[in-house]
Amino acid sequence: MQLTLATADDLPFLQALYASTRSEELAATGWSAQQQADFIAQQFDAQHRHYQEHYREAAFSVVHHGHEPIGRFYVFRGPTIYNLMDLSLLPGWRGHGIGGHLLAQLVREADSAARAIRLYVEQDNPARRLYERFGFAVTGQHPIYLQMHRPATQELAA
Repeated sequence: MQLTLATADDLPFLQALYASTRSEELAATGWSAQQQADFIAQQFDAQHRHYQEHYREAAFSVVHHGHEPIGRFYVFRGPTIYNLMDLSLLPGWRGHGIGGHLLAQLVREADSAARAIRLYVEQDNPARRLYERFGFAVTGQHPIYLQMHRPATQELAA
């Protein structure tokens, strides 16, 4: 597994990945395939523009297995806190320890830099259990998301 910085050439993959993270939600809408595709394109574009505008210094990385892109790992390393903006994998790659490996690397880096880590996760997202194993605790609740925070220099999960 390796990380490469995302380029414009990666946008079609990143949009398809984004769509895979919203597929269950969209299946419940009753929308046509075209309506779903239009919605995903609009939402992905809005998110991408927001990240590029507000987190210019972030590392927008594509996760690869060999030469195959399988996910994204977006991290903003601020002066006092790291923001884990996104960790997403294609459905076939979820549950294989890749997210845990990437998170462990980020935790070690943050701890060595004496930085906390913050993230937002949907309340029913299974990744929440992974974050809790790494010492993240809920520090805020929004209509859809939970804010989770991990102070620096905690013991790593086993």
